[in-house]
Amino acid sequence: MNGKVALVTGGSRGIGAATAVRLAREGADVAVTYARRKDDAEEVVGRIEATGHRGIALRADAADPDEAAGAVTRTAAALGGFDVLVNNAGVGVLGPLEGLSPAEVDRVLAVNVRGVFLASRAAAALMREGGRIITIGSCTTGRVPGPGGTLYAMSKSALTGLTRALARELGGRGITANVVHPGPVDTDMNPAHGPHAAAQSALTALGRFGTPDEVASLVAYLAGPESAYITGAELSVDGGHAA
Repeated sequence: MNGKVALVTGGSRGIGAATAVRLAREGADVAVTYARRKDDAEEVVGRIEATGHRGIALRADAADPDEAAGAVTRTAAALGGFDVLVNNAGVGVLGPLEGLSPAEVDRVLAVNVRGVFLASRAAAALMREGGRIITIGSCTTGRVPGPGGTLYAMSKSALTGLTRALARELGGRGITANVVHPGPVDTDMNPAHGPHAAAQSALTALGRFGTPDEVASLVAYLAGPESAYITGAELSVDGGHAA
């Protein structure tokens, strides 16, 4: 990926941070966005720069339409081009249908769906030949194991339709679009030793949580040259959650 420019939204921690660093190790200059965790984002930038490539941290709230698209144009201006968009920023609100407020519904859809659409549209306008759009979905798009996940599963399921449509619309320019569905992954938001970890692990065929690096490895492959014939696809890194 030498000479490529990538943006990872929500790249200050978890899967986003692991992906940003992995892309830098593969040769890309990488921008990451954050909404609140500036110190964490700057720490990720330090890890990017330690690979010998450029890194920048951009404050951008994916729920804000201008900021969601603006992160793409700011990346291109700062790093001199645009090749790879990783739509990683997302929020999860779990709970029974009757307990979800309109504000919670609006927030989840704004970040998980509208923000992804607007960033992808902005990226498509700037992306060079052979660009990549990779979106982080969820294993709940294929299997919702229990009650309380309606809003989150709905928002992540929308990304499959978006990805397939982007693949058709942008394929003529050699741009690919794919969605990666992680299963339970050990992050600070959902730790492998948290109160609900045992139940989540039991839902996988491997009986364990995944790691951010395991998800990042697939994203890096999709961002690289060897994946040029993969587009419009759903790929799972879920430990057999959907098996």
